[in-house]
Amino acid sequence: MKYRALFLDIDGTIIRPDDTIEQSTKKAILDVKNQGIEVILTTGRPLHELTELAEELNVESSIGYNGAAAIIRGHSCFKKPIDPDGVEQVLAIAARHQHEIALHTGTANYLTDLNSPAAKQFVTKFDYRRNEPISSIQGEIEDVLAMTFINMRPADVHMYGEVDRLVLSQANVEGMQHCYDVFRDNVNKGTGVSQVLEHLNIPKEKAIAFGDGLNDKEMLLSVGESFAMGNAHPDLFAYAKNRTTDVMDAGLYNGLKMIGLVN
Repeated sequence: MKYRALFLDIDGTIIRPDDTIEQSTKKAILDVKNQGIEVILTTGRPLHELTELAEELNVESSIGYNGAAAIIRGHSCFKKPIDPDGVEQVLAIAARHQHEIALHTGTANYLTDLNSPAAKQFVTKFDYRRNEPISSIQGEIEDVLAMTFINMRPADVHMYGEVDRLVLSQANVEGMQHCYDVFRDNVNKGTGVSQVLEHLNIPKEKAIAFGDGLNDKEMLLSVGESFAMGNAHPDLFAYAKNRTTDVMDAGLYNGLKMIGLVN
């Protein structure tokens, strides 16, 4: 089969726990691109924080914010902000319980406490550069595309169950399990992948995806060929057609080799 699109999660799929990228991963991406396959980074990270990574990998297309926005070949494909009422509701609950949170818009990350140890660890781990105090968000509340809880206790997750259509998903990143991505039940990596495939006029059967976290399950179900990394969350394997090796052991390269796309 002639594949035409490859969707790649970043943390735990491309980037290793030590924040490096294997040479085999870079080579695999280059080899796939040279075959005319569109490579799309597909992540919970904000699009405005992907510039350097995309340049390093020579990738022009990305889906960010867990499926809420995409840039394809340098041009905006879609953008789906969270209902401002839902954002305000989350902020009110967070303030009541003194929970730390980051709001991600199309231009910056707005944090409730830039100086807390957990926030510093968060922005350092993900190499976030455009960070502002949440008090300065002002008119951008209508441009919030994603939210992340920082230093969240699992026992507190239920407090946000009353917010309509919002879902909390624990980060599957070593040392960052105290972070929870907040996204909508009708906006996820899978809906983002489907919209990009429609935009590019590519049938799902000709698309491949690799992931390692539970926020990747809808993405894996939205393509024809899917891989869970060896280091994936145990519950993710049920959603993938294939299992490859660990991100520390040429997982992307070995998966693509299984389907004959690299040597």
